[in-house]
Amino acid sequence: LSHSSGPLGLLGLGRRNKGHTVEVVLGGRHTLYHVYKRPFVDYFLRKVSGWYTLVVFTASMQEYADPVIDWLDAGRGILARRFFRESCTLLPNGSYTKDLSIVEQDLSRICLVDNSPISYRVNEANGIPIEGWTHDPSDEALLDLLPILDSLRFTSDVRSVLGLRGFSS
Repeated sequence: LSHSSGPLGLLGLGRRNKGHTVEVVLGGRHTLYHVYKRPFVDYFLRKVSGWYTLVVFTASMQEYADPVIDWLDAGRGILARRFFRESCTLLPNGSYTKDLSIVEQDLSRICLVDNSPISYRVNEANGIPIEGWTHDPSDEALLDLLPILDSLRFTSDVRSVLGLRGFSS
């Protein structure tokens, strides 16, 4: 199985943990961003990477996302593949959607955890919503996902389970 998430599902603007500074260079212009880990993200990634091949599929630009993903992965090699904004489809309203078939042709074996339902609109039955995170140090949304992600390991088609559990619209 593959699991995908945009950085906003795992990161935010919170100020309770140490954080990390990312320098982005676009068109010769340097910009610094300070990003913070969502509570329990390291535990979540360690646990879920034992169950699945983890893939990051983000609407962020590669120049921003790569250093953030590197920081999350911390040299562990658990974030196997990366897809960025250029792999997304730009919608007329300025939002991005993600076609999971570029990650894995067999959609029965893939899910997308994302804070934007529009992101999985193309593969709605594969989507698992998560609230975006910006600051709450007591947030447990990643822990709350563990039971469903654990259970999906034992099904032949994740879409049938996600549809039953109300994760898809």
